[in-house]
Amino acid sequence: MNIPKYAKAVADKLINAGFEAYFVGGCVRDQIMGRTVNDYDITTNALPDDIKRIFSDMKIIPTGEKHGTMTIVSEGENIEVTTYRVDGEYRDSRHPESVSFTKNVTDDLARRDFTINAICYNKDFVDPFGGREDIERKLIRTVGNSDERFNEDALRIMRALRFASVLGFRIEEETKKSIHKNKQLLKNVSVERIFVEFSKLLCGKNVRSVLMEYVDVIGVFIPEILPCVGFEQKNEYHRYDVYEHIVRAVEASDTDLKIRLSVFFHDIAKPECFTIDEKGGHFKGHDEKSALVAHSVLRRLKADNETVCTVETLVREHQREILPEKKYVKRCLAKIPSELFDMLLKVKWADTVAHSDKAKGNFEVLNRIAELKKEIENEGECFSLKKLEVNGRDLTQMGFEGRKIGEILNMLLEKVIDGEVENKKEALIEMIKAL
Repeated sequence: MNIPKYAKAVADKLINAGFEAYFVGGCVRDQIMGRTVNDYDITTNALPDDIKRIFSDMKIIPTGEKHGTMTIVSEGENIEVTTYRVDGEYRDSRHPESVSFTKNVTDDLARRDFTINAICYNKDFVDPFGGREDIERKLIRTVGNSDERFNEDALRIMRALRFASVLGFRIEEETKKSIHKNKQLLKNVSVERIFVEFSKLLCGKNVRSVLMEYVDVIGVFIPEILPCVGFEQKNEYHRYDVYEHIVRAVEASDTDLKIRLSVFFHDIAKPECFTIDEKGGHFKGHDEKSALVAHSVLRRLKADNETVCTVETLVREHQREILPEKKYVKRCLAKIPSELFDMLLKVKWADTVAHSDKAKGNFEVLNRIAELKKEIENEGECFSLKKLEVNGRDLTQMGFEGRKIGEILNMLLEKVIDGEVENKKEALIEMIKAL
């Protein structure tokens, strides 16, 4: 393994003081897989007081001293150093009531969640549970009894799904059965922690497989998604039921979290909006209702305000018809900021991918709209009141006041967008006089 100098210096200092020190967990797993490592963690038989003494000449942050974890700042980088420990009883399906320190590194590895995270390294590997073999097999497997591991810490259920999605691994059969069996334990976990794991899962390369196989788990904290499962759309533009359409659209979308969340929620209210006639199934108003569901769920999961606002807007607007002509693109840009407009096109693209072949013509339309938007912005064309060559001050000087000023400005903007008048001050003032 290629350990950076700042991290190796911390391990060497422990070893030179007569203690063991191993790099452990995700940093070892990711190095074995050839992935970028962002954080280096060390496990050691040195007790917290020993760690404080050994690193007395360096900055120490007592991250979780009572659980044996100290953060050492080495060359400006944080290295977590944790004493070998054995966890006590778990009563809340999340945190041990107590921990006891041990001198045996294998005891420490035995308390960890999955075999791929229960590997440590310093010049050689310590891998008592076959983690390297599971990495080779691309397998997520708990250390020891799966039911015990998930009852100890229910967040491990979401971590298993996240690893499967992000790493492209499959979940071992006994571990899989235990996840389905113990999914209700997620109700004991804070929604903030669940949302962090769900967000990472949603942006993984194996997201479709995980969302399809573990929808019952997702349904524990987003029960609004469950009516979509198996709900046939009965429409020639759709080849999948509502849930599979959503999942395939998520897979086809950009890995930007806000876009993936928007695609996940874009059709979530379809079942409650369903009607059918001789032409097939219809879902009138599902965009507005889906936006309300997205808002409600994201608030419940304690998502930040910007994410909630962006996702709600994109879901509400995903059905907006934009004709591939400059004036229609400008009208849309007048209502939706440029960056959000780009995200909306990406949501629409992913939505189209998950439709039947009947909708393939939409790709050409979306490409043309993107080209027109680029032309409009590159040429500095007017599509907002900010770019209009007259403003409220000009109208006040002409004797207008109150709401009339806003009405006139919006009317002028429409005329400029439709090409009925040039965006020049003189021409705009003449139009006001003429009208």
